[in-house]
Amino acid sequence: MPLAGRPFLSFMLDWLREHGVDDVLLSCGFLAHAVEEVLGEEYAGTRLRYVHEDEPLGTAGPVRLAFDEGLLEDRLFVLNGDVLTDMDLTNQLAQHERTGALATLALIDVEDTSSYGVVPTGEDGGVLDFLEKQDGPAPTNRINAGAYVLERALVERIPDGRAVSFEQEIFPALVGDGLYGYQAAGYWIDIGTPERYLEATYDLLAGTVHSTLPPRDETGSLVYEPAVTAGAHIGPQSVVGPRGSIGADAAVERSVLFPNVTVGEGARIVESVVAEGSRVGANAELGPDAIVGAEAVIAPGAIVPPGTKVEPQEHVE
Repeated sequence: MPLAGRPFLSFMLDWLREHGVDDVLLSCGFLAHAVEEVLGEEYAGTRLRYVHEDEPLGTAGPVRLAFDEGLLEDRLFVLNGDVLTDMDLTNQLAQHERTGALATLALIDVEDTSSYGVVPTGEDGGVLDFLEKQDGPAPTNRINAGAYVLERALVERIPDGRAVSFEQEIFPALVGDGLYGYQAAGYWIDIGTPERYLEATYDLLAGTVHSTLPPRDETGSLVYEPAVTAGAHIGPQSVVGPRGSIGADAAVERSVLFPNVTVGEGARIVESVVAEGSRVGANAELGPDAIVGAEAVIAPGAIVPPGTKVEPQEHVE
């Protein structure tokens, strides 16, 4: 999944490298081959290896699978693959060592906890409860941030040969038995919805979170070469992927265009995402909050209303 024109996982790998991690296992299920094709066996000096799930194993099952395949050391980070963050993993690891924990979970404060599990802790950082998403008021706004330090002894407790959830099975059973929370700070966002995906894009373009992205133009936008944009209005805070073609007088505002997207003259795309290989006809209008799947075709003059999701290869008349 590209974010700001780069594979999203590359941002995570940069973050890990800054904290001294040079050996990464990627747990892959659906479309695993695509991940390997994009990232390969090495990224900027970081060794990459892959653990393949033949069937979905939940969040903890793949860690047990890696253990059974002899790939794990005595201690490891386990990270959700859809979080953009600059949390301090070095400090998290240091606290883990000080407390002698079996598992230390990074926790982050959020305003709205409705989409996340919350984790109340005691004064010593020990986890008092592990409450997955639920209705009603939460006892804390401190949520599970999807970054764990685990000891091998805990990994050995994960049942093998079946799907297992850290959040629903492993961590609740560990309360009072070596489970600690680390109060993290800094930038954190789960990019798992279109709205948060765009928010993360805007934050990267604005430099709100550190990255190694190329310099942005005067509108805060990124246009990757090769692309044809002469006479078009790009920005603010937009991304045009490689081999894009944007017609004269077309406008792309706070939107993300994946590679190989063609936009006709006079079209307008606002706060939307257009996936790879799609074509937007002349004078068409998209958005805001429209999502256009790969290789879709938006006819000239068509109006794609706010919030619309166009399926891959769909034709919109």
